Amino acid sequence: MLTKKRYSVLDMVLWTRGETLIYLLYAGIITILYKVFGFTFLNVPWTPVALIGTAVAFLVGFQNNSAYGRIWEARMIWGAIVNTSRTWGMKIQDMVTNEYCDEPISDDELKNHKKVLIYRHIAWMTALRYAMRQKKSWETQHQSKTNREWSNMIHTPEEVSTLDDNLMMYLSEEERSYVLSKGNKQTALLYLQSKHIRRLKEKGVIWEFAFLELENVLESLFTHQGKSERIKNFPYPRQYASLGLYLTRVFTILIPFGLIPEFAEIGDTMVNDFYIVGKYFIWIAIPFCAIVSWAFHTMERVARTGENPFEGGPNDVPISTIARGIEIDLRQMLDEDPSQIPSQFPEEKNVQM
Repeated sequence: MLTKKRYSVLDMVLWTRGETLIYLLYAGIITILYKVFGFTFLNVPWTPVALIGTAVAFLVGFQNNSAYGRIWEARMIWGAIVNTSRTWGMKIQDMVTNEYCDEPISDDELKNHKKVLIYRHIAWMTALRYAMRQKKSWETQHQSKTNREWSNMIHTPEEVSTLDDNLMMYLSEEERSYVLSKGNKQTALLYLQSKHIRRLKEKGVIWEFAFLELENVLESLFTHQGKSERIKNFPYPRQYASLGLYLTRVFTILIPFGLIPEFAEIGDTMVNDFYIVGKYFIWIAIPFCAIVSWAFHTMERVARTGENPFEGGPNDVPISTIARGIEIDLRQMLDEDPSQIPSQFPEEKNVQM
């Protein structure tokens, strides 16, 4: 998922330019019918329109708060994954030793076990982020024209390469085949981790107390994974989202019928003192109606785009960047050659992947 560093009003206007033009055209048509053709019956009392607007504001506000809550929870979960991953790397480095081993193994073998355990953890993060990027039937933001434009400009790493290709860098051929054969690949990787440290405990390479500590870390990773999967697999309740969408559309349809007569009436009161201004004052209703409609529509659309924080939009959680940052940290802890450690995913259009 992605995070945009700067998201200006101009970006939002460009993002919703299609709807904005429709609102301008719609308000213009109603104004022409009212002023030029004398269709003065196109008049809706402002009070019911304002009441609908109040209801829409409350509902869209609730939807925005809920969507932001999902985004923030997802960011907290992946922040916890960062901390737990570093804890895993630290404990693997210090707890996989010959200190309590009856038959000590070579230093090279110790280093290999540490490398396998840490690489397998990187594979777990890779599998998890690929699972989070999979499209769900309720994730429909990519169907919007302007959202597709963003998708064509920026590409998540999960769109560029496959999980199979990535796992080749971290797992043996046997383990890779085993993991790819499972439905929940990230869970399979944590099972392999547990089996590995149990074998090391049986050899005495890991002390029993250290084994329990490492199992606790794996338990924490399972917890973080489950929380992330819960957000991914449980959509925002559609009754709230659909009602907010429909009421917003009803409100934007009614706005010109309520505002244009008001502007016409204000213009009539100004004719005697300010003839030119009063005569043409009704036309100011066109941009005013468009601005009000744009504000409500944009708030509702922002809420919809925030419902699924792993979908890959410009304001989602940058799980690819987070995972790659953890990988760099862990491989540096292994004292690997810097030239062999991958660099961070580049930003595209001021967006983190």
